[in-house]
Amino acid sequence: MFGNPSLMTRIAVGKSIGFMIGLIGMLSLPAIYPEADWLLRWGILFWYTTFGAIIGVFGVFTYHPILKLPFPWWLRSTVLGAWLNFVLTFFAYDDMQAIMHAMFGEDGMLSSPFWFVLEGALIGLLIGYFATRFGGEGKETVDR
Repeated sequence: MFGNPSLMTRIAVGKSIGFMIGLIGMLSLPAIYPEADWLLRWGILFWYTTFGAIIGVFGVFTYHPILKLPFPWWLRSTVLGAWLNFVLTFFAYDDMQAIMHAMFGEDGMLSSPFWFVLEGALIGLLIGYFATRFGGEGKETVDR
């Protein structure tokens, strides 16, 4: 079933894993941050589903398009995941800060919302691994 490289398989695997992670976040958020409204909860679900799809799509690039350097799956997915969660934290800073304060306290070592960047890198690595494992990578994924 997963023998041939396929961009659609990469995207489906990425979206599936992203959906599962988003669903975990959506369902566990009220226990962590009771003030979380439905808009934030649905946003987390949709964010990580889209996050997985984007990492799946980027599996086509095995070389950096500008620098012409090798861009292996583990580097590509980690950097992309970190970047996506940096953007999320940048635009939803107040909510992310409230979540981190609820989890670790205001003066806790992990109270900065920018720890979500590390979370994004790790989730990106996980999604990148499975998308590459089951969907392949490179130009061959588009040819199918």
